[in-house]
Amino acid sequence: MRRLPLLCLAASIFSPFGPLATYAEAQAQPAPVSTTAPEASYNAVADPKAVVQFGHARFTVLTPQLIRMEWAADQKFEDHPSLVFLNRRLPVPDFSAKRHGKQLVLTTHDLTLTYTDRGDGRFTADNLSIVLSLEGKPVSWHPGLADTGNLLGTTRTLDRALGDKTQEPIGEGLVSRNGWVLVDDSQRPLFDSDNFTFAQGENSEWPWVMERPSGSRLDWYFFGYGHNYRQALQDYVTVAGRIPLPPRFAFGAWWSRYWAYSDQELNQLVDGFHQNNVPLDVLVIDMDWHLNKRQLEAMHETDQSDHDLGWSGYTWNPLLFPDPKAFLDHIHDEGLKATLNLHPASGVQPWESAYPAMAKAMGIDPATRKYVPFDITNKKFALNYMDLLHHPLEKQGINFWWLDWQQESDSKIAGINNTWWLNYVHFTDQEREGKRPLLFHRWGGLGNHRYQIGFSGDTVSVWPSLAFQPWFTATAANVGYAYWSHDIGGHMPGAVSPELYTRWIQFGAFSPILRTHTTKNPDSERRIWAYPEPYADIMRATFRQRYAMEPYIYTEARRTYDTGVAFFHPLYYDWPDADAAYTTKNEYVFGSQMIVAPVASPEDTTTHLAKESIWIPEGTWIERASGQAFAGPRTIERSFSIDQIPVYVRSGAIVPMQPPMQYTGEKPVDPLILNIYPLADGQHSNYRLYEDASDSESYKNGVCAWTPISASQSGDALTVSVAPVEGTYPGMLESRGYELRLPGDWPPASVTVNGTDLAQQGGSWSYDGNTLTTIIRIPSRSTHNALSVEIHRASGSLTARGQLNGFAGSIDRLRAAYDAVNAMWPFTWSPAPLIDASQTGDRLHYHPETAQSEIARFPPIYQQALQQLQDLADKANVPDEQLAKQLGENISAEKAQSYRASLARALALLHDGNPAH
Repeated sequence: MRRLPLLCLAASIFSPFGPLATYAEAQAQPAPVSTTAPEASYNAVADPKAVVQFGHARFTVLTPQLIRMEWAADQKFEDHPSLVFLNRRLPVPDFSAKRHGKQLVLTTHDLTLTYTDRGDGRFTADNLSIVLSLEGKPVSWHPGLADTGNLLGTTRTLDRALGDKTQEPIGEGLVSRNGWVLVDDSQRPLFDSDNFTFAQGENSEWPWVMERPSGSRLDWYFFGYGHNYRQALQDYVTVAGRIPLPPRFAFGAWWSRYWAYSDQELNQLVDGFHQNNVPLDVLVIDMDWHLNKRQLEAMHETDQSDHDLGWSGYTWNPLLFPDPKAFLDHIHDEGLKATLNLHPASGVQPWESAYPAMAKAMGIDPATRKYVPFDITNKKFALNYMDLLHHPLEKQGINFWWLDWQQESDSKIAGINNTWWLNYVHFTDQEREGKRPLLFHRWGGLGNHRYQIGFSGDTVSVWPSLAFQPWFTATAANVGYAYWSHDIGGHMPGAVSPELYTRWIQFGAFSPILRTHTTKNPDSERRIWAYPEPYADIMRATFRQRYAMEPYIYTEARRTYDTGVAFFHPLYYDWPDADAAYTTKNEYVFGSQMIVAPVASPEDTTTHLAKESIWIPEGTWIERASGQAFAGPRTIERSFSIDQIPVYVRSGAIVPMQPPMQYTGEKPVDPLILNIYPLADGQHSNYRLYEDASDSESYKNGVCAWTPISASQSGDALTVSVAPVEGTYPGMLESRGYELRLPGDWPPASVTVNGTDLAQQGGSWSYDGNTLTTIIRIPSRSTHNALSVEIHRASGSLTARGQLNGFAGSIDRLRAAYDAVNAMWPFTWSPAPLIDASQTGDRLHYHPETAQSEIARFPPIYQQALQQLQDLADKANVPDEQLAKQLGENISAEKAQSYRASLARALALLHDGNPAH
C-alpha cells in the first residue's frame, strides 16, 4: 500500500543513526514518523499556560530546559517576534510555580528558578538564580555569572585571517561545558508581525523590522541543557526558526575567481571542466561583470556615496557581456547555475541602467542625477531594490546572489546591522517568489542560521589557514550556522603549492560547500587540471568523490533542517563526556556515518607521507583509505599519502552514493549505490535516504520521499534490505537499479535477491581485490517494492575477518614502494616479492575464490619484499665510488643520493603498511 506524502515529513528526527542519537544509542532508537510539518506555523505569542507573571517580571517556560525571562519597569512585556526568536507557541511542559510572599519558585523537570521581587525587581545576582544538574551534580546560575565554558559560535568573516588569527572575535555559542547559556535578546529589534512565517506568497505582507518600545526592560533566554548539546540546538531552531535545506545543486562544485572574465572566457572555462572530466554546478561571476572603475572614470563619473568607484554596480559590462541573456541561457544549457557579486552599500548611482526607474520610485527626479542612497531597512527602498534591480537580472537567468561585502555595518534602525538585514531581505524575497532560496553572504549574527550560505572571506593561502577551517566550520554549528563556504585554496596573495591546494580540495570535498576561489592575481591558479600530476588526477578524483556522495550529503542536510544539528559539527555533540572531543580541533563529524580529520600539514620530504594524530571515539571505526579498523576511545598516529583523506566510518555504516555526473541532476540516481561497511556478528544498521525535487520549499509540507535501508550480520551471512519508498514528489523515480558495495570483507559464496539467485534476477557481482570490495549489481525494480539481498560467505569468514584488517592500506604502500624503486631504473628494479605482493589484489579480482589462500600468503610475501628492500638499502650505504661499482656504471654524487633516497622512501612506505603491525 502506498504511503501518503505526510509520512516523510520529519522522520529523520527519530531515525536510527540520525543526528539526534549518539553512536552508542543509535541502534536502540525507534523510528516513528511525525505527521506535523516543523514549520506549520510560527507564533511568537506563547500559550498563556506557559507564562507566569510576578510583579515586574514575566517568565515563559518554553521547554523543561529553556525559560524566557523578562523584566519591565512598566510591566509591559513583549509578544512580537524578535530577529532571533520567532516561535514561542510550544506545547506547555510540566512545571510548577509556587509563590511565597515576594518569592517565586518555578520548577520544571530540569530547572529550578527562584526569583524575589524586591525593589524595582530588575534581575540581579541577589534576586534571581537557576539550579540545574550537570553530570549528576547541582549547578547554580545567577545574573552576571561568567560563562567560562562557552564553546563559541562564529564570526562575520575570516578576511585576512592567518590561521586562527582572525580580525573579528568569534562570538559565544548556544552550548557550554558549564551546562548553561544565557542569550540576552533585550536590545534586538522586533518584527512587526505577531505571526511570523517565512513563505507567504509574493503579494502578501512582508514582515518588517521595528524598534523595541522605549523604556527600561530585559529580555533573556536561559538554556539549561547540561551537555545535551543536540537537544539545546533542536529546541533553539524550534523557537528561532529552522536551518533551511539548500537546493541540491549547492552541494556540487562552485567555480569562483576574482578576475575580469569575458563571456567567451567563462564558456571556455566550462568547456575545460567538461574536457577534463571535472564536474561543476555553480559559476560565480565576480564584480567585473558590471561597469568597472576604468570605464566609469572614462565617463567622468564619481561615486556619490564616497565609496570606491566601480566597486558596486547593477549594469552589465557590455564589453565583457554583449548579450547577457544569451550567455546565461548557454550556461543553463550546460546544467549550471549562475550568481553575481554585489557590493550594495554604494546605493544606485546615476550611470546605472535601472537608475531612472529607481530614482522615480524613491521620489528623486532622475534629471538631478542624484544617487539613490542605500537604505535596506527602509521597506520602500527594499521593495524597489529587489523589484527594479534584482528581479530583472533574475529573469535574465541569475539564480541567486553573492553579497560580497557590506561597507557599513549599522543601519538606520538601532540594533540591526546591514549584513543581518540584507540576508533577511534577499532570502525571504526568494521565498516570496516561490523559490527554494539560496544566498551567499556573510554571517550577520544570531538568527542568521535561517539564511544560508556563508561566505567566510579572504583568508591567507597558507597551511595554518587550512588547519583552522575544520574547527571554525564545526564550531559554527553551535549557533546553527551550518553552511560556511570557504575560499578553497585560500584567497591571497597568489600561487599555492600543488600539495597545499590538493589538501584544501580534499577538505572542501568533506565540507558543507566545495567552492574554489582566489584573488585577482595572474599567478593564482585554481583550475585543478592545470596542476602537475599526480595532483591533477587526485583533485579530479576528489571532485568526483564529492559528487558520488551527494545522496548522503543531501540526506544529512535534510536532517540538519529537521534537527537543528549541522551535519558538519564538533565531536563533543556525540561524545560530550570525552575531553578529547573538545581538544581535538582538526577533526569533526560529517553526517551520521563518519568522522573526518583532513590533512592540514605538509608531507615528510623522505616518505612523502603526512603524519596526523587522530582521535578515535568509542566504538569501532574503519579507516576508509586503508580498510583498517580501530576500536576507541584512543588516539592513534597515522600517515597518509597525498591521495588519502583521513575519513573514518563507523562499523556497519551505510553510505548512499550515486553514479558519476557532470553536474547535479544530469541524470537520475540510477543505480543507487549503497556502501555498507563491515558489521559485527549480530549487529544491525539502519539508514534513511532522503530525496525531493529540490526546486521549491514544498519539502516543508511533506512533498519528499524517504527510503529505509538496513543491514544485519548473522554469522557469515549479511542481509541488506531496502524497504518501499515512503512519500512522493514530482519526478520521483518509480523504479531504479541498485549497486551494493561491501568493502573490506571476504567475497561471497552466494548472493540471492528476494530469495532467488542473483544471476536468475539478471544481476551479477564482482570483486575489487585491492580494496576487498564486493560489488553487487541488481537490475532496475519498482521503488515501491521491498528488496532483500542475502550475501553468504564461506563458513568461518566472519571469525577470520581480522586477517583482512588494513589490507587495502598495505596494497597502497606496496604500489607506492614499487613506483619509488622502479623510478631508479636502470640502476635497480623492484624485487620479485615486492611485485608478487603488490599483485595480490589483482589476482583476487580475477579469482576471488582464491581469497583464503591469497590472504594467508600475503604477510610472508610482504615480509620478503621488505627484507629484500632492506638488503638493497644496506648495500647502498657505501661511498659513492663503491656504489657506482656495485651498480655497474659511473653515477654522479647527486644520482647516488637520489638512489639512496628512493630506497629509503620505499622502505619507509613498506614499514608504514606492514600487515604485521
